[in-house]
Amino acid sequence: MNILVCVSNVPDTTTKVKFSGTQLETEGVQWIVNPWDELAITRALELKESGAGVDKITIATVGLVGTETTIRKGLAMGADDAFRVDADPTDAFFTATQLAEVIKAGSYDLIMTGFESADYNGISVGGMLSEILGYPSVGAVSAVNIVDGKLQIDREIDGGKEVLSVQTPVVASVQKGIAIDPRIPAMRGIMMARRKPLTVMPAVEVEVYTEVVEIELPEAKSAVKMFDAEDIQGLVNALKNEANVI
Repeated sequence: MNILVCVSNVPDTTTKVKFSGTQLETEGVQWIVNPWDELAITRALELKESGAGVDKITIATVGLVGTETTIRKGLAMGADDAFRVDADPTDAFFTATQLAEVIKAGSYDLIMTGFESADYNGISVGGMLSEILGYPSVGAVSAVNIVDGKLQIDREIDGGKEVLSVQTPVVASVQKGIAIDPRIPAMRGIMMARRKPLTVMPAVEVEVYTEVVEIELPEAKSAVKMFDAEDIQGLVNALKNEANVI
């Protein structure tokens, strides 16, 4: 079984973002592997190391040359090779189309995407990818296992979980419960990552369906207002007249 993990290059979640018009100001931004994707790589590595029959783990991303640092981290974690589509990922459909071309050029049984990305939180690429490829998809995935040579996927549903035995190839959009902690690259892995294959592919033309018209930061939160433990009426008045929540 071959696994491909789709990876997003996103700003560190502690980054204080700034915009110039509709563009993110990238100076001083620390870029990382999208946390959901990092856990997907970790689970793929766990499956391979368990002897369940995983032969190769590939990671793929859509991004310019600056994203290669992030890709190399995925390789340092233990992935075998990587693909980078040389383009700025303008929206979810563009990204899904480019990733689909990578997948069509190879042979993959399980395609894993993060449930969402930490920048746009669109929750769209996994579903779009499955539609473009014509593959079945499973969302809200909380566990992936290989049982008796067959892929078993757990997903969260209202009031419990659903356990599925699925045919491959399949696209799985995974949540944070897919692995407990992300794999931390060891020094040996970091050194080996420099020699692992990283193939750069040109982007294919895609019709543009979205346009960023304006970006606004949320309004600054008001200062915290403290009340004495005995001032119940003052708290009630503030909640009613100022916060308008009661």
